Amino acid sequence: MLNGKGRLGLATLACVSLAFAISTTPAAAWNRGSVQTFALIPSGFPMVEGLTVGPDGKVYSPTFNPTGSPPSQLFTFDPQGHLLKQVNITGSSPAMLGLAVIPGTVNALLVIDFGAGQVLAVDPTNGNASPCITLPQANQGKSGLNGITFDAAGNIYVSDSFEGIIWRWSPKEGGKLCGEASAWVTDPLLLPFNNNKPPQSVPPFGANGIEFNKAGDAMFVANTAIDSIVKIPVMGATSTTGGTPGTPVVFTNSINGADGLMLDSDDNIWVAANQADEIVVVDPTGKAIAKLGDFDGVNHGVTNGLLFPASPAFSPDGKWLYVTNLELDLRTIDITQSVDSEWAAQVTQHSIARLGARIPSKADMRSDD
Repeated sequence: MLNGKGRLGLATLACVSLAFAISTTPAAAWNRGSVQTFALIPSGFPMVEGLTVGPDGKVYSPTFNPTGSPPSQLFTFDPQGHLLKQVNITGSSPAMLGLAVIPGTVNALLVIDFGAGQVLAVDPTNGNASPCITLPQANQGKSGLNGITFDAAGNIYVSDSFEGIIWRWSPKEGGKLCGEASAWVTDPLLLPFNNNKPPQSVPPFGANGIEFNKAGDAMFVANTAIDSIVKIPVMGATSTTGGTPGTPVVFTNSINGADGLMLDSDDNIWVAANQADEIVVVDPTGKAIAKLGDFDGVNHGVTNGLLFPASPAFSPDGKWLYVTNLELDLRTIDITQSVDSEWAAQVTQHSIARLGARIPSKADMRSDD
């Protein structure tokens, strides 16, 4: 209102200014939280891509160096990030990807040997390894084995980034832990092409991270090249038998470089967006409910924050999310550079990051309500 001299009173002007400021505040800005360096890979050793956490809280990660020399290394860290063990993975190629602790064990591992197109059974205490999951002869030399998971019945599933296949091996049906996998699902939505046609997108990996929801009636698959999450319905799954897959569908889109993924106890999907340097969390409807972490430069050869994040895994108590920083300069594998390539070229010591596994509440976000 005007005062006696035809001007706004100071108190009224202050209220108007405050109201204007509130009305122009951005809506629902993400609270990205703090990213810590959980562990450093020993100096001079290659980058790491895969990561898993044992029931005792130990963190395992193997090296990925497709242009290097065998064998790969396997690192074991305690829950505080201290290096407990470093071993050669016997008989391995130089390029290892996803890995998982075998259900019912404390630290027996299955590790994907991407370079050799097979899955190895690995003892992390000494590096002794032997072929476990193999592919049919017709698929050998064509595959891009990448992510690994289990269903409630203990069946083993492996994603194939190049052939658009989810492979399956059933220890119960086969009568032993290891054997030749069969194609469980083959679908164009799992290929690194749009509409099943070249050119490949970047990075040129189709089916990548895989995991089932709590009910076991759906598998979710990250397609890195297409920036999507694919949902595969599963019928008739029980704790003793595997289910029958339905037709894959696109669950959600536009996660830039969707790589590894994990589901929490509420079936929210936590996805490493390797080309956006962040973790994207989507709810069971496919809606983004959080974007966590960010890249904050390279300091003395070490990444601050996230740089080409690849494989997420929760701590046993669910309080922490561990994430490998792949820090891959795509030019080193004959792919046109991405926006992160020159940053990745500055990294001289590779790392694993850690951030709180907490989805910001509405109170953490700014709102124009």
